[in-house]
Amino acid sequence: MTIAIVMGVSGSGKSTLALGIAEQEGWILLEGDSFHPPANIAKMKAGQPLTDEDRWPWLQAIAEKEDELLAAGQSAVVACSALKRAYRGILFGGRPQTVLVYLRGSKELIRERMMARKDHFMPTALLDSQFAALEEPGPEEHPIVVDVGKSSEVVIADALRQLKERLS
Repeated sequence: MTIAIVMGVSGSGKSTLALGIAEQEGWILLEGDSFHPPANIAKMKAGQPLTDEDRWPWLQAIAEKEDELLAAGQSAVVACSALKRAYRGILFGGRPQTVLVYLRGSKELIRERMMARKDHFMPTALLDSQFAALEEPGPEEHPIVVDVGKSSEVVIADALRQLKERLS
């Protein structure tokens, strides 16, 4: 059993990739945004970046769900920004079967994608704060790094190939 954390800034394609992995591998899909309390969503809709204090309960809720799934012997893929190492520490802590998939892309590309989205609570105005908070995973985190500058089909195929290599 495996938990794959798909991380990156808003608009990088986390939900699309996580769904692709879940569908192709038959894993449970966890959309990290669904774990946010209503106050966090309201804050983001208002164009206010979240603080670490806002994020701790959200990350803990995701980690608790990970533990529940692992205890049940189920694999899952989680779409979660996980921008800072401290956040990833909560999601990975004591879970050696967790793999990090980092979606890397330029601010310009991701801004274009965000502007094309409809009905998403995260405004484009918060993209700068996302990149400011981003601590790219280092080699000690053993990330699978995927370039998001390609079509979603290519990104999913690349991530799955790397994930299968890692798990074999």
